[in-house]
Amino acid sequence: MRKAGELDEKIEKGAELGKLAGMIVAIKDNICYKGHKVSASSRILDNFESLYSSTVVERLLAEDAIIIGRTNCDEFAMGSSNETSYLGPVKNPLNHATTPGGSSGGASASVAAGLCHLALGSDTGGSIRQPASFTGTIGLKPTYGRVSRHGLIAYASSFDQIGPIGNNIEDIALALEVMAGPDEYDSTCSKKEVQDYPALLESKKKKLHIAYLDSHLNHEGLNAEVKKRTNEVIKELKDDGHSVEECSFDLLNQLIPVYQVLTTAEASSNLARYDGIHFGYRSASADKLETTYVNSRSEGFGKEVKRRIMLGTYVLSEGYYDAYFSKAQKIRRLVKERTEEILSKYDFIISPSTPHSAFELGSQLKDPIKMYLEDIFTVQANLTGQPAISLPLAESNELPVGIQLMGSHFKEAELLAFAKKMMNKFAPKEKSA
Repeated sequence: MRKAGELDEKIEKGAELGKLAGMIVAIKDNICYKGHKVSASSRILDNFESLYSSTVVERLLAEDAIIIGRTNCDEFAMGSSNETSYLGPVKNPLNHATTPGGSSGGASASVAAGLCHLALGSDTGGSIRQPASFTGTIGLKPTYGRVSRHGLIAYASSFDQIGPIGNNIEDIALALEVMAGPDEYDSTCSKKEVQDYPALLESKKKKLHIAYLDSHLNHEGLNAEVKKRTNEVIKELKDDGHSVEECSFDLLNQLIPVYQVLTTAEASSNLARYDGIHFGYRSASADKLETTYVNSRSEGFGKEVKRRIMLGTYVLSEGYYDAYFSKAQKIRRLVKERTEEILSKYDFIISPSTPHSAFELGSQLKDPIKMYLEDIFTVQANLTGQPAISLPLAESNELPVGIQLMGSHFKEAELLAFAKKMMNKFAPKEKSA
């Protein structure tokens, strides 16, 4: 309300307004905002207040965005259903018995429920696009390095990427333009010029070359309704004169294992700083150095986070590094090379965002492997660093399902322009408006 009051004063004085003036934005609970609490939805950071703002928050505020609050997420962004949060699960506003997806489930739910115009999430293996798919919203994972990660609580540093969730392409494009660009606090952030994404939404390129991957559309876990709708979209694109062709991709079954090995290894390193000594939760039963570490971490971290820390520590341990971590890095390179080879011949790769619509809360908690497979179509873009967007163009069980477009590195302008055409052609009127 204070920020809105400041904007009203600007308007009365005839002062120049920022690009995001009047836009209400929510931020995921792993993005730092100075003077405000941030916990990554974990007990280990209970009541922790950030000492600085993330680069994305500073850039949003500089353009007069109004940040309304932080949103719940899976603990340390580790999950696909928003059920691992210390704060409890988020319910899908479209059906309260189902999950809004994860880990940015609170972000997607806040947009779908009309609580804000835009929400920022983070995407490590699909954590923006999968929740967008489950809630009928639009979720963009930019190219790795397009948006600064400074002030994002790390899960897996070579995968994490901040991105927007919204209801229309225009808001997504504008937010990306504001957030993108080099940052002295993030050495992995690209110095490539930021384009005027909103101005480039009207693409002049009429006919495109689009690929769909055989392993994705023939995957045994793909819901029949989602497969049918994806094939319908492909046919209509062909009818419009676009070239849409099937491409072979034989690494689909390797994506999740490689992702789990590499991200858990990075997580075990990134989460070592939460020790009960420097900041955050400290066990009441800590009476010496060892019990401070052991009890604080045992009590402060949830079950899924502890599972991933242990897995990551294992694959990095002596005698197993070459068998797991090193081999996974080699396969990641193969995935990257194969994906870039396809995108050198095609403008985009099209696929379902998720194998099905939102599942019931509690239905997959006891089966971690099944939960990990929720990201089967989204992790490829994180392994390779490609930009990808989920659009609410399909439906199953009377709930929305996203269709994903993946493009070449730093080709967000082209990706967003085609995404707008897709929304105008295939989305319900209220979504394409």
